[in-house]
Amino acid sequence: MSGRYGDLDYPKLTKTSVAGFLALFVLTAGINAWLAISGTAVPAWEETLLVDVEILSVLGIFLSVFVFGIALPLTE
Repeated sequence: MSGRYGDLDYPKLTKTSVAGFLALFVLTAGINAWLAISGTAVPAWEETLLVDVEILSVLGIFLSVFVFGIALPLTE
């Protein structure tokens, strides 16, 4: 029988979304670290973009765990 939101695999959705956001965070943090170590000058908008993506990826990790791991299974 299908659930309220269809046949969603909540553990797989949670793990996949957390892994994706974590990969995005590691990528942007690595780029920031590489830019700092190499001393490469980049425009301010690029630095802002990288920091914003880091912040949004951390927020995405918490939200995906809450939504796919807690909220949706409880409302099923």
